[in-house]
Amino acid sequence: MEDRSTPGLYVELCDVDPGDYRAHRAPELLERPGVERVSWWRTCVPGRRELPMTVADGTLLGLAEVGPDFTTPEVPPGTTARHFVRHRRPSQGVLTGEPTLGLLVVWISPRTPDRAASVRDWGDFVHIRHIAAAAVPGFTQVAVYENTAPGDPRWMHFYELDVEDTDGAYQHMARHMARYFGGSRTEEFARWADYGAPGGELHYCNTFNRLGHLEGARA
Repeated sequence: MEDRSTPGLYVELCDVDPGDYRAHRAPELLERPGVERVSWWRTCVPGRRELPMTVADGTLLGLAEVGPDFTTPEVPPGTTARHFVRHRRPSQGVLTGEPTLGLLVVWISPRTPDRAASVRDWGDFVHIRHIAAAAVPGFTQVAVYENTAPGDPRWMHFYELDVEDTDGAYQHMARHMARYFGGSRTEEFARWADYGAPGGELHYCNTFNRLGHLEGARA
């Protein structure tokens, strides 16, 4: 998150009241080995449909910042959970000194194993690189995490924002990038936007606003 390089993230997508998550699930996760901080986030657009996603979300995202000794807990009914570890390539963006108030979470995989390198290179050297270079308003750090389990998604693109209108900043991204590339019909913009061309498949994409967090003694 904004003040540290987190080696792992355990993510839960669920329909849980924020007060209940804070009172029950967050302390449960914080007691597990390797967990340093647990935060919970309101889904900005539950059931988002403008992209062809394969994963159902919910109204709340739970996020545990974890170390190498973390093991995945039993997943509550109705919850979609994934454990990711930091990819070897560095994060991109800027450190503003402001707290992270919003997230954009993207889950993506190669359609076939032989396209993994091309999708990863597109993500790092084209898509994320230009978002950082264009200084999209509100966006600070972008890090890539890899699923610890086989199957989809292969990676999580984890965007941090320091503005309260998280979804507004996300919606503005395409317009900002179009200006950066000299228009939305340029080859450069198309290459930046098209995850399918290098062989990618999108599984999940949504924005979140921060609600609260708990920290452990090791944080």
